[in-house]
Amino acid sequence: MNTAYIVGTFDVAELAFLLFFVFFIALVFYLNKESRREGYPLEDEITGVVENGSSLFDGAKKSFQLPHGRGTYVPENVARDNANLPAVQAFRASGAPWMPTGDAMIDGMGPAAFANRSKYPDLTYDGRPRIVPIADSHEMIVSPQDPQLIGWTVIAADKKAVGKVSDIWVDQAEHIIRYLEIETTTGKKVLAPMAVAVVQTKGFFDDKPELVEIDAITADQFERVPALETAGIITRYEEDRVMAYFGGGYLYATPERAEPWM
Repeated sequence: MNTAYIVGTFDVAELAFLLFFVFFIALVFYLNKESRREGYPLEDEITGVVENGSSLFDGAKKSFQLPHGRGTYVPENVARDNANLPAVQAFRASGAPWMPTGDAMIDGMGPAAFANRSKYPDLTYDGRPRIVPIADSHEMIVSPQDPQLIGWTVIAADKKAVGKVSDIWVDQAEHIIRYLEIETTTGKKVLAPMAVAVVQTKGFFDDKPELVEIDAITADQFERVPALETAGIITRYEEDRVMAYFGGGYLYATPERAEPWM
């Protein structure tokens, strides 16, 4: 069967190919333009110089309507952090790892990195604080068949007793335990993510003590867990700080963890 010609030797298959090619090139330009609308300009990894951009790729900034009457947010080009980064590169090349020069868990290096999120609490769909102490929740309780945890001893990565669980913080949207509030032996109260806690219960055939083990950080490092600004409320910013601190502990809590295995 002869190919359907449109004009002379220009056929339908050639037209389809050209239309696809033009569409694909236009899509590449569109996606590159969209990627620069949310406040994340390209920068040189070594020098930190921010790309000025061009009219071909630059577009109007996106705006986001925030829920619960918090107005409109337009992304901004925030100050870059390369100049004051508490670390040095292992070698001078793009992609070289950064080696912390201070307290990596506090400075937010590697797995301890955190985002500067909004300094107000995450909210439920109806505007209530999402993560709260269990007594302040909407009729949430720990099942009587499960360990109650409050009053249990907490053991750190170095097998030392840190203190005791003083409260449980729950997620009112997901109906799960998010944090354990721990009162240390010095009287300081800190939050620890439930995801890093291992609950050891007493079995039928053993005499193991009932305790909570958190092997992410050592006992001394519990004293430096980022504290909450307001009692009973955790903001999005504080959530990121707390999660990052314990996450970073798996690499930075002890010198041995940062060393290669082989």
